[in-house]
Amino acid sequence: MNSHVANAHTARHRLLLTLKLGEMPEHVPGLRAVHGFGTQPADHVDGGIIDRILRHHGGAIRVARLHSARVRRAERGKVIGARRFDDVEQISGVARVLRIEVREIGRMQSLMAALAELPMVERVSADYLCHSPFDAPAIAGDARHAGNAAWAQEATRLPQALRLEPGDPAIVVGLADTGVALRHAELDARLRAGFDSVDLDPDAVGGLTLVGDFRHRGQRPDDDVGHGTGCAGILVARGAGMPSGGAGLCGLTPVRVLGAALGPDARRFGVGALDNIDAGMKRLIDLGAKVINMSFGTPDSLLTGDAPRPHEEVIRYALARGVILVAASGNSGLEERFHPAAHEGVIAVGAVDESLKPASFSTRGAHVALCAPGRDIVTCGLDGYQRATGTSFAAPFVAAVCALMASRAQRRAWPLTGEDCKRLLIASARPFSRAGITGCGHGVLDAAAALRALDDDIDLHLRDADDGGAWLEPSPAPAAA
Repeated sequence: MNSHVANAHTARHRLLLTLKLGEMPEHVPGLRAVHGFGTQPADHVDGGIIDRILRHHGGAIRVARLHSARVRRAERGKVIGARRFDDVEQISGVARVLRIEVREIGRMQSLMAALAELPMVERVSADYLCHSPFDAPAIAGDARHAGNAAWAQEATRLPQALRLEPGDPAIVVGLADTGVALRHAELDARLRAGFDSVDLDPDAVGGLTLVGDFRHRGQRPDDDVGHGTGCAGILVARGAGMPSGGAGLCGLTPVRVLGAALGPDARRFGVGALDNIDAGMKRLIDLGAKVINMSFGTPDSLLTGDAPRPHEEVIRYALARGVILVAASGNSGLEERFHPAAHEGVIAVGAVDESLKPASFSTRGAHVALCAPGRDIVTCGLDGYQRATGTSFAAPFVAAVCALMASRAQRRAWPLTGEDCKRLLIASARPFSRAGITGCGHGVLDAAAALRALDDDIDLHLRDADDGGAWLEPSPAPAAA
């Protein structure tokens, strides 16, 4: 996906404010309570300098906590929401993010600059919109069988990997995207219950024409674009009319964090505000996803020099919870950093074509870990099938293998971290088809080799543990008297 943020394309009335530890006011309700249960948002933050700045630059305000606490009200009913957040939520920052809506938008830059100077403020950002051009329309009937529909699976040795490890249904992959076609035959009985975190105001999205459901968060992550459905097929398709999904028997929880808008050619693309994405990610983590696929991103080039990098808090939170994060590197064809792919701890994935050479559109950089197939990938479409192209469709191959690795590690009662996955994927990657390639990571995904590398790694650690952590030299014989 070639996501980007244009300066004019923000959720114009909204900003995201992260307070420092100990500064979160108790009276501010959670956004889920506001949307789902009719709770009124707060009309002030601190009754002091923050409110004075907000009203001076923005007029009337509406405030809610972006995230809900992991601990439910039923478990700690007498503890108000702002206090239910645990230490991981507090330290990562997700407990301290406010979504603030202002009436006046003409002075937004001066408002954010003034807030950033306050000692109790950790970071402040406009609520940017991410766009996801989707340039691979669904194809019909037998067209999906043209050429080698299974080349990507063969190139990554997924069939061999699935014979080694079929996947564990207890391992869940989270898909944060445009949703999925819930009734698609390839995905039937392969999806867990998901949800929709999209709430966009058509009057505040820079003139974009929104289509489908863009206002109402809910429990049905229906796809109005096809992007998320394509990723879901790569992960968990049944294999009736296309290659089987690479995650085997692992579960998939789809989350709709991107809505749909019309481009100049009347084709649909995904669009989502940063707060919609982060809120969906936080809830997905709390639902127990072990691997999350993120085929969206924002380039550094379209952020001001001192602007906070998107998704920082929720990425820290995911890593602290032991979640393995996989992200598309981007489709710019340039050497640049997209976020979340460029965040430390995230496995950034570029794309190769059938010849195992990096695709011309694949975004490059030192942060890219490895590549996977990303051109002419046969997968699910909104209605039937499509041939999809982009790093968006390379990332799910890696996410699928991470799920198999997590399944394998669980089967052997061994803890597996994202850092472990990244290290082993890099070490086991196949070389590109020609030498001298830079900025595209350490080679091409090899699923079977990654599983074998994991087994070897576990065996090595178990052997070292049995031997007290090191091989012992025999003690010298005592000297003769």
